[in-house]
Formats: sequence, C-alpha cells, structure tokens
Amino acid sequence: MNVNNREENKEEKAYAYLMLMLQRHPELNCIRKSVEDAYEIVKNAYSLEKKLLVCGNGGSASDSLHIVGELMKGFRVQRHVKEEDRKELGDLADDLQGALPAIALTSELALISAFGNDVNPEMIYAQQVYGYGVPGDVFLGITTSGNSMNVLKAAETARKRGLKTIGLTGKTGGKMADLADVCIEVPQTDTAFVQEEHIVVYHTLCSMLEAYFFDEL
Repeated sequence: MNVNNREENKEEKAYAYLMLMLQRHPELNCIRKSVEDAYEIVKNAYSLEKKLLVCGNGGSASDSLHIVGELMKGFRVQRHVKEEDRKELGDLADDLQGALPAIALTSELALISAFGNDVNPEMIYAQQVYGYGVPGDVFLGITTSGNSMNVLKAAETARKRGLKTIGLTGKTGGKMADLADVCIEVPQTDTAFVQEEHIVVYHTLCSMLEAYFFDEL
C-alpha cells in the first residue's frame, strides 16, 4: 500500500466514527464542521509528538479524566507498542499499549488546592497550562455555559503560550467561543443535556484519533 492510499485508509476509518455519531445523533449535524476541525487540530498535534491538556469543573472535570482515559490506552482497537519502542523495552512492551499523550488538569488536587488558596482560584488551570504547555500542544476547555472563569483563564494562557485551543460548550458557546480556535457548541442549554452530548462528542473524537493512529491497516 503506497503512502497516499495508506493515508486515505486511515482517514476513512477515522471519519467512519464521525458518520456513526451523526447517524445515531442526527441533532449533532449542526456541529459536524467543528468536530472535524477539532479532530484535525489534535491529529496534527499528535503527529508532531505534542500533547493534549484538558480541564473543566464538576461533571466536566470528570469528563476531562474520562477523555484522558480513552486516549492514554486502548479504547476501541488493539494498540500495539511501536516496533522501535518494543526493541527498547523488551518484555515490558507485552503489557503496554500505544498512548496518545493527554493530561487532565483536574487531577492535581494538591496543586489545585494550594494554588487556589495561596494565589488565585481562577488561575488553577492556567498555572498548569503555563507549567505543562509548549507551543504546538492543544488545550481543550470543557464548560457547559462557555463562561467558567478558570477554564477561560486557562484558554487565554494557552493562546498566549502558542497552544491551539478547543472549547466544548453548550449551545451559546459563551465567552469560550471567542477564545477558542474551534468551539464545539452542542445544541443544548440544560446542563445535564449538554453533558450527555459532550460524552458523545468526545467519544467520537477519541475514536477518530485512535483509528487514525492505531487501527491496523
């Protein structure tokens, strides 16, 4: 299989998950373009060996952890360790899986509580973006209203540090729509319904990325 055919095959498998999402949830046709754009941003970052930083509050904090769980290990397909890594790791590679580097900024409880108490609670995620982020990384901010201040501060920091920014919000997009390179605005306003559709969206994105980087051709 030549390089062009191989690339087409990978994209076809990735976009099959987008088509499945739209088939099962036709109400999400309105965000098809933003989902495609978000996929391209993260795919390009991973192709350059960059990483994804994710954050949110409450249920969206849990979603951040969920996303990292899907990206850092096998989700829908078998992920083999790269052959060059297998040579280096030896038998350890038998119990490892291919990973797409992602960090949930919601998990550092000691840092979050210390920084919020000692400095500024609105900057708990921005501090981590500053510490972890490098140009070419991607920041994903999840906020159902689009107006969560600590997520917005992190997005602003990400932009100024040279990271690409993606927002995952409800119908209005809020202030996040103006800060994000791509804002995925699911067509709901009730918090619970927004979060339900967020799961569908990020499962689709994770499936697309995994299919592109790991699905056997």
